[in-house]
Amino acid sequence: MESAPIHYNNNTPGADAVLPTAFGDFRIRAFRDPGDGKEHAILYVGDLSEGSPLVRVHSECLTGDAFHSLRCDCGPQLHASMKAIQERGHGAIAYMRQEGRGIGLYSKMQAYALQDTGMDTLDANLALGLPADARKYDFAAEMLYSMGIQSIELVTNNPDKRDQLTQYGIKISNRVPIIVGQCAENRNYMQTKGSRMGHILPSEV
Repeated sequence: MESAPIHYNNNTPGADAVLPTAFGDFRIRAFRDPGDGKEHAILYVGDLSEGSPLVRVHSECLTGDAFHSLRCDCGPQLHASMKAIQERGHGAIAYMRQEGRGIGLYSKMQAYALQDTGMDTLDANLALGLPADARKYDFAAEMLYSMGIQSIELVTNNPDKRDQLTQYGIKISNRVPIIVGQCAENRNYMQTKGSRMGHILPSEV
């Protein structure tokens, strides 16, 4: 499959500011996807056009990121990535508004209700007539490319994310595993990601 052209034109001049956090100071830049109007952000440290910065492409998870849910590993992945980027002093998080693997918050809560009856995360989506994973990373690639990034060390366990970013023109010089946040409450969720969704996870999760 041929890569889609990189065409992002930053139409929000000045939407870039300092963001102090518990992990250190970042800069944050806002983006608006002209295709669907969704707003996304890049949290970054250092000159991203130099070398291969450490990059996490992170899909929004209100329950995990903001409410510290134990049903998933999303919040710990976000926070571990922020810490690692600060320690390296060179990297970015592309924060994508793709709640619930792209199905949205309402449908995610419907899927949670089915999971409460014993379904796993994959079967719950399918029972609702929804895809297992509806996320796309073309605009994430455009955001990164607009900031001068062409090669990255990608923090992910998800081969589909790696493959999509490569397809859209971002070179992956290294995949950095991120194994954090496992607990009794998300053991089945983690096992489903590994055994049924292709994520690269240790067998003991």
